[in-house]
Amino acid sequence: MTSVPECIAAGFIDLASGMLLGVKTVDSHPSEVMDLLAAATSDLFQGTNVTMIEQIFKKARGLKADDHHYFQEIIVNSDNLVHVFVRGKVHQDYVVCFVCRRSTNLGMALTKVRAAMPELETLV
Repeated sequence: MTSVPECIAAGFIDLASGMLLGVKTVDSHPSEVMDLLAAATSDLFQGTNVTMIEQIFKKARGLKADDHHYFQEIIVNSDNLVHVFVRGKVHQDYVVCFVCRRSTNLGMALTKVRAAMPELETLV
């Protein structure tokens, strides 16, 4: 979190189990939000429509139907925050979500998040 500019929270999600494995935040957040973070992240990366899009892309490109996922990073901008979701390269069922203030430099935040992922994956 300290290397990502204006980062105020980070969460580690296991898509396979649907569990929030860990979270660190500088603010308090309602427990309902924390409870839904893993489910919402799973919907973003593995929802029915997302899975169908991935299957259509594979078929259109003549690729085999395997477990590879096209959606690796998702950025969500809210009124006050930027949420950067990044899927693991080694463990594709793991996603890290970094939450930054809206005033963050998005390019720098994304660069720092990408740089942090290999080390984060070794901790699993």
